[in-house]
Amino acid sequence: MVVKKSVRFDKSILYGGLISVGLLVCLSGDNLQSMSLALVVPKPQGIAINPDDWTSLAKAVSTRANRFGATVGYVIKDFKSGQVASSNAEVVFPSASLIKFPILCAAFQAVEEGRMSLSAPITLQRRDRKGGSGTLKFSPIGTVYTNRELLEAMIDHSDNTAADLIVRQLGYDYLQKTFVALGLQDTIIRPEGFKLTSRRVQEDNVTSPRDMAYLLEKIYRRELVSAQASDQMLDIMKHQRLRDRLPRFLPTGWEIAHKTGLLRKACHDVGIVFSPKGDYMICVLTSHDVTYKMAKRFIATVGRITFDYYRRDASSNPRSS
Repeated sequence: MVVKKSVRFDKSILYGGLISVGLLVCLSGDNLQSMSLALVVPKPQGIAINPDDWTSLAKAVSTRANRFGATVGYVIKDFKSGQVASSNAEVVFPSASLIKFPILCAAFQAVEEGRMSLSAPITLQRRDRKGGSGTLKFSPIGTVYTNRELLEAMIDHSDNTAADLIVRQLGYDYLQKTFVALGLQDTIIRPEGFKLTSRRVQEDNVTSPRDMAYLLEKIYRRELVSAQASDQMLDIMKHQRLRDRLPRFLPTGWEIAHKTGLLRKACHDVGIVFSPKGDYMICVLTSHDVTYKMAKRFIATVGRITFDYYRRDASSNPRSS
């Protein structure tokens, strides 16, 4: 019997624990949903931000990155003014699940070319199940998904089974050639990069902050593949379930479209934030010898510093429509 299933039904497992302030916090990895309830977050110590001075934001982020004590690359750009704060933007990092973002872009290019159909049905077989992140591995054999649903699962849940089904349809050669055609300079996809091992592999998937920033801006400006495709990709990324990095301290009512990565000592998050004072992108990639918890906290703190810059005086200086 064929089973039809929606991949946006959240079956993530929540782990709760009481913290000292009596709040419930859900801890997560790239295969679990993370949420927080009304966190009271201390202000970053020793970092002053002038909401009217972009240089103060750039200095604050740089100061925090230097304190982290590991390899960090980031790009922050205000879409209205064009101002940029960046460091190590051209440095190549192991991509981890961040590679699923350019795969998403290449898949929509394949749809544009008629190579792939978003509505085409794909039937899950036993051999298709992959470990690690995602919920499709728990689906009954014979469950039918469309390619659109696979792309949603690949981004929203960082689903490895969904990613493998998309990659197998398109092929590594097509994906790499499309990455280059789309304008990426540093992103490379290889079969060995999808090994779910914590040990370093010889030929890992890699990318850079500037490549991620390039894709985000093209999508935001509705210029990647087509305006319609850009809108669809942005919509998929807005449903990302993982909230333990950039969105962790996101102010109430703000929206973010983003993608995370976590594997082999790499921890990343890249996305577009829609704030009352203006829209901006933020890409933070790390490669480290510290714990994943510390890396996630660092990325969340960079997000918090940036949120503070855009949140201050937002009510008295609303963005003009």
